[in-house]
Amino acid sequence: MGLGFFHFQALFLLSATLLNFTPFRISSVSATTFSNFTDRLALLDFKSKIIHDPQNIFGSWNDSLHFCQWQGVRCGRRHERVTVLKLESSGLVGSISPALGNLSFLWGLDLSNNTLQGKIPDGLGRLFRLQILVLNNNSFVGEIPGNLSHCSKLDYLGLASNNLVGKIPAELVSLSKLEKLVIHKNNLSGAIPPFIGNLTSLNSISAAANNFQGRIPDTLGQLKNLESLGLGTNFLSGTIPLPIYNLSTLSILSLSENQLQGYLPSDIGVSLPNLQYIQIRANQFSGSIPLSISNSSNLQVLEAGDNSFSGKLSVNFGGLKHLAVVSLSFNKMGSGEPGELSFLDSLINCTSLYAIDIVGNHFEGMLPNSLGNLSTGLTFLGLGQNQLFGGIHSGIGNLINLNTLGLEFNQLSGPIPLEIGKLRMLQRFSLSYNRLSGHIPSSIGNLTLLLELDLQGNQLQGTIPSSIGNCQKLLLLHLSRNNLSGNAPKELFAISSLSVSLDLSQNYFNGSLPSEIGSLKSLAKLNVSYNEFSGEIPSTLASCTSLEYLYMQHNFFQGSIPSSFSTLRGIQKLDLSHNNLSGQIPKFLDTFALLTLNLSFNDFEGEVPTKGAFGNATAISVDGNKKLCGGISELKLPKCNFKKSKKWKIPLWLILLLTIACGFLGVAVVSFVLLHLSRRKRKEQSSELSLKEPLPKVSYEMLLKATNGFSSDNLIGEGGFGSVYRGILDQDDTVVAIKVLNLQTRGASKSFVAECEALRNVRHRNLLKIITSCSSVDFQGNEFKALVYEFMPNGSLEMWLHRNSEIDSHQDEPRHLDLLQRIDIAIDVASALDYLHNHSHMPIIHCDLKPSNILLDSNMTAHVGDFGLARLSPELTNFSQSSSVGLKGTIGYAPPGKTKCWNGGCTYYKITFKKKIRNNCYCLFLM
Repeated sequence: MGLGFFHFQALFLLSATLLNFTPFRISSVSATTFSNFTDRLALLDFKSKIIHDPQNIFGSWNDSLHFCQWQGVRCGRRHERVTVLKLESSGLVGSISPALGNLSFLWGLDLSNNTLQGKIPDGLGRLFRLQILVLNNNSFVGEIPGNLSHCSKLDYLGLASNNLVGKIPAELVSLSKLEKLVIHKNNLSGAIPPFIGNLTSLNSISAAANNFQGRIPDTLGQLKNLESLGLGTNFLSGTIPLPIYNLSTLSILSLSENQLQGYLPSDIGVSLPNLQYIQIRANQFSGSIPLSISNSSNLQVLEAGDNSFSGKLSVNFGGLKHLAVVSLSFNKMGSGEPGELSFLDSLINCTSLYAIDIVGNHFEGMLPNSLGNLSTGLTFLGLGQNQLFGGIHSGIGNLINLNTLGLEFNQLSGPIPLEIGKLRMLQRFSLSYNRLSGHIPSSIGNLTLLLELDLQGNQLQGTIPSSIGNCQKLLLLHLSRNNLSGNAPKELFAISSLSVSLDLSQNYFNGSLPSEIGSLKSLAKLNVSYNEFSGEIPSTLASCTSLEYLYMQHNFFQGSIPSSFSTLRGIQKLDLSHNNLSGQIPKFLDTFALLTLNLSFNDFEGEVPTKGAFGNATAISVDGNKKLCGGISELKLPKCNFKKSKKWKIPLWLILLLTIACGFLGVAVVSFVLLHLSRRKRKEQSSELSLKEPLPKVSYEMLLKATNGFSSDNLIGEGGFGSVYRGILDQDDTVVAIKVLNLQTRGASKSFVAECEALRNVRHRNLLKIITSCSSVDFQGNEFKALVYEFMPNGSLEMWLHRNSEIDSHQDEPRHLDLLQRIDIAIDVASALDYLHNHSHMPIIHCDLKPSNILLDSNMTAHVGDFGLARLSPELTNFSQSSSVGLKGTIGYAPPGKTKCWNGGCTYYKITFKKKIRNNCYCLFLM
């Protein structure tokens, strides 16, 4: 509340003295001739409009106490009428009751710093004794009530920090006793009304942060008692009226962030001798800073940045003992004359100084050694974006309270002094884009409060000191465009606070990126491009889930893009170009919302996706990867051809050599297999299980319950005719696999019948056991068909032979089959096929034998499953006969074999073509 609060207290104490009672003293309650019942009702009505009272202010507002003893209420002794209602900073939520207008003896109302809403009631205009009205920092809306003009004794009007709109009411011209007008931070509009110049008692106008426009009225120069004029952050234009410069009482002139222009008068320091604050930042002022400023002996703040001031700064600040802030940034100051930085020397005498900001000017000269003699209370020193040269003197270490040190974009040379480590309060430090050389001093690790460190664009060399790991509050670190080399220390990547940016680009760093990089979980931007990093991209980088920009181009990274990168879903720009990366482009990248993706000049292979960013040729680049194919047409890549290439003619001598080698290998393998077979003891003797026990019956309801309503969490696979769920039957808590047929798919019903028929009368240890089938209707009366199998906990052979990043990510260890397991599985499958072809009561052809239909139990025993395409072929009892069984099952490559239909555990089928008969047989290999 500022000056208004103290003025309120002083006025209240003065009034209390004149009325001969102690402030806030509660007088005894006695009967009076005039009833004060009206005041009590008004207060209770005010209470009723408050919907939230977190401090229980109204706990005392009850019948047990006279209202003059209620919290926040003060009464006059003589009439016992309410004179003050003071409930500021009470957390109240609600609105102001118009009934407050009935408190006719009220002279002080302070409801500031609450959350009161709605309009300011017109009823307040009936308070003709009101002297102080403070409603600052609430949520009031609407216009300023014009009938407040009836409060003719009003001295303080505080309506700041609300949502008021409209113009300043012309009726307020009658407030001849008004001394303080506080209306900043609203949405008031229109021009500053000239009638304000007639309120000659005004000593303070605070109207900043509104939407006022037009010129500042000359009539404000009539306010001979004016001490503070605050009109900043509006849309005012034109020049400052000259009469304002004659207000000798003025101590605060705050006009920042407008569109004002013109020159400051050369005698401003003489005509305004009491100036303490000059705030004219972000306008269009030009000319030079007047020398007479040095006469403003009470000056504390000179803030004139973001204008067009130019020329030499010749002000001698040495006599301004109270000077705290000199801010002249982003002007055109500087003349190129010798000694133009002497004003910095004059600041040595300003012992109250805590901020110097001359960033973004044309000051030229050697950085003065006297900087180390400035006030030790200095917290902000901004000298960047000038034309300063020379070295940084070690005396800089004397400024032990510096919070911000900016020397960026100059021509400074030499080393960074070790004494920089004395600035233990430093939070922001920038030396970027100079000509500094030497090493980064290890004393940088003393700056444990550092938030931002920017040393990019210099000629620094050597390694990053491991002491950087002590800076555990760093948010931003830029070391790019230097000559730094060696390994990036793991201590750097363990600074988990780094969240804005880490830029090491355009140096000579080598070696691999440490796994500690995964600690940067909050980092938004990482740039290690144009270095000599090598090795694989660490998979731990995937832990940096906040990354939006990742630049790793022009290094020597190798290997594939880690599958763990699928977690980096916030990436917007990714550049991995000009490395030695290989493998396929991960499928998950087409699900990212990438703005740009550069994978060019690596050794990627395979098909380029077409979805997501891959569908926008301007967003991606895959040039220089000769093994890529497919993608959208704009990329002009060759079409993908997954067929086997034509046979290469092998020299005869090589064929003979390979034949001999294969012969020895074959003998060794056969011997090994026979030895292994002898140890298996032919468990197949008991393979044909008894069919005497009837299969248990299950219903749709039982399967619905067993699969938790066919939940997606229970889904373990999908096929051409339906989906497979994991379930638990209540009958004996048996874990089963339940294949639910999608009867809308053509051939599904036929598949159901084929599988039931094929497995009805066959049992073998290497055939997937069908527990039962279910053919009924569901709750909606729809046809429902399902098959219930024994559950295979080790999944399919497909999962073990071919890596799947999504599945592998859930495994504790990668899946792997050793040679012995592979041979066991091959024997299991061959045994099953031999049974189907030669020992079943009727020959059965599977027609869709592939790794995904070979399932593995807990002992890694293979079971052939999915007989949905099986054919019962009585005519094929003699396999020497031809058959017209066509190609069925999954499309894929099947190598041609000999005319015999059984050989070494491999199933062959003769195929009859319509136009031409070829006696070729085709074999499905498991490996």
